[in-house]
Amino acid sequence: MTATPATPAQPAGPPPRPAHRTVRSGTVTLDAVEFGSPAPGRPTVLLVHGYPDSKEVWLPVAERLAAGFHVIAYDVRGHGRSTAPRPLRGGFTLSCLTDDFLAVTAALSPGRPVHLVGHDWGSVQGWEFATSDRARDRVASFTSVSGPSLDHLALWLRARAAERTPRALGQLLGQGARSWYVYALHTPRLPELAWRGPLGRHWPALLRRTGDLPDADGGTGDDAYPTRSLPEDAAHGAWLYRDNVRARMRAPRRDARARMPVQLVVPTGDPFLSERLYDDLDRWAPDLTRHTITAGHWLPRSRPDQLAELVKDFVRNQEEKSG
Repeated sequence: MTATPATPAQPAGPPPRPAHRTVRSGTVTLDAVEFGSPAPGRPTVLLVHGYPDSKEVWLPVAERLAAGFHVIAYDVRGHGRSTAPRPLRGGFTLSCLTDDFLAVTAALSPGRPVHLVGHDWGSVQGWEFATSDRARDRVASFTSVSGPSLDHLALWLRARAAERTPRALGQLLGQGARSWYVYALHTPRLPELAWRGPLGRHWPALLRRTGDLPDADGGTGDDAYPTRSLPEDAAHGAWLYRDNVRARMRAPRRDARARMPVQLVVPTGDPFLSERLYDDLDRWAPDLTRHTITAGHWLPRSRPDQLAELVKDFVRNQEEKSG
């Protein structure tokens, strides 16, 4: 299903203040913010950020959800106020990230599955949580924004290569061109130098130029976005790609199916991901709702009203169905 929701009014009054929580997961400490607490009639929504972000990317959406939901957002390991694994290599595998998700949900939503929302690498992680035996019982529903499953991506690439038609070749070449940054992030040491140097300094200006950051303030306040930790976050986050992409491209899981309701939100102007990547998604997510929004990649910042409304409606529908 494709829909473009109307933009609702801005929330009235000052935004609610979140409580800070810390959660231990193995050798790392995860920093989380929590709006409200679990209660009957207040489902838990868990927001997971992508690369090169921290949980602050979600604050405009979290504030819009807080009136009706128990909302959690946490810094992925090595990002924001969460500590990084030592050594970095091998510390960002999807298995490690699943450990973190389970630790956060056990601590902040005990005995109650969460409505998971992921953006970019948060969505890549979300597909892992939603389709793995270890974590899927902790997911009541999943909203995916701008981040495919690595397993689905690998099988999509193989299917297009096997098709050997001009259309399939065009899709392969198109996505390959969009994925230039993935190859760059596998380069030893260069991404770290770039992020800790000129790229990190100019990143807010680049986002403003694309329209993905209309409220950029240069990262000067406690809740500002991008945060002052961005250069170090992005340097650490390069290991998300190095620890996972090649491994899953070589050996994708062929049983990576989501058994809970999935909402797919696709921005039409995403420069990194083709809309065609999701053409076969109902094969992997039988209970699928799809929405298209005219926007760029960073929907949590550029379209927080629309994204929050989609999450609200989807979560409430799932709660009503489950009784």
